[in-house]
Amino acid sequence: MKDCKAWMLRCVVLFFSVNAFAQGTQQSVTGQMMPILISDKFAFTEGPAANKAGEIFFTDQPDNKIWKFDTKGKLTVFLDSAGRSNGMYFDSKGNLITCADNKNELWKISPAGKVSVLVKNFKGHRLNGPNDCWLDRGDNIYFTDPFYKRDYWKHNKPDSSLKGQHLYFLKKGTNQPVIIDSNLKQPNGIVGSADGKYLYVSDIGASKIYRYNISKNGKTTNRMLFADDLSDGMTVDEKGNVYLAGNGVTVYNPKGEKIQEIEVPSKWTANLCFGGSDRKVLFITASESVYILPMKVRGAR
Repeated sequence: MKDCKAWMLRCVVLFFSVNAFAQGTQQSVTGQMMPILISDKFAFTEGPAANKAGEIFFTDQPDNKIWKFDTKGKLTVFLDSAGRSNGMYFDSKGNLITCADNKNELWKISPAGKVSVLVKNFKGHRLNGPNDCWLDRGDNIYFTDPFYKRDYWKHNKPDSSLKGQHLYFLKKGTNQPVIIDSNLKQPNGIVGSADGKYLYVSDIGASKIYRYNISKNGKTTNRMLFADDLSDGMTVDEKGNVYLAGNGVTVYNPKGEKIQEIEVPSKWTANLCFGGSDRKVLFITASESVYILPMKVRGAR
């Protein structure tokens, strides 16, 4: 118990130190500072998402839990039996939308932890395994559906009726998604720009990042190659810079030009998001660890 209390106190001190440093440095977007380790006691971390208060929720997928990292630096379990959730994002009502990998579904989890299933299948066929999601300002959901064999599945192959691994769109209030791009090898990370005009998708199987225009009805058009790069999860800041998780963190400006590489001392960086009360803390999930990094820029809302 004493060790636990000391560890929690360390998290609080580090969190406030990061915020102070972020406000004081003017040298670079990241303050030229290595990420600060918060904990390395997990199995494999994924899916960070921040609510309106800046509290960050993330998954430990093998242990089937969703954790919460609050703005005071405290770590607590938000939900046990979390459907093997992977990528996550908050809707406008404070519900956590998750890619529930256990039964290949999309979930909505209320602030109190109540679970509702949003999507069970695609036209009666099992999805490959929803991986990551992003919501526009109207709470419409975009999500990727690659196939990664899980040891807790009974099936070993994708449902052949799907004919591939696709990018989907789910209109608010419906339970049947539509395919908006079927020409992807293995779509993974996904995020939209702050103004809602662009959608970025990582095709990790092809080591490419694509950008789409988003129209008023939610459809995507004008797919273009944004970057030849490998990425798992992604996030964006208020200036339109795109952050790729994978071999550390790589940052591209809105023109698709690489502007910075951030070293993360873990085997693999799975995902990332901005959080904290001022959204100037970059939260990084990396294998068994989670890190924070002070930023000069804020995350996009």
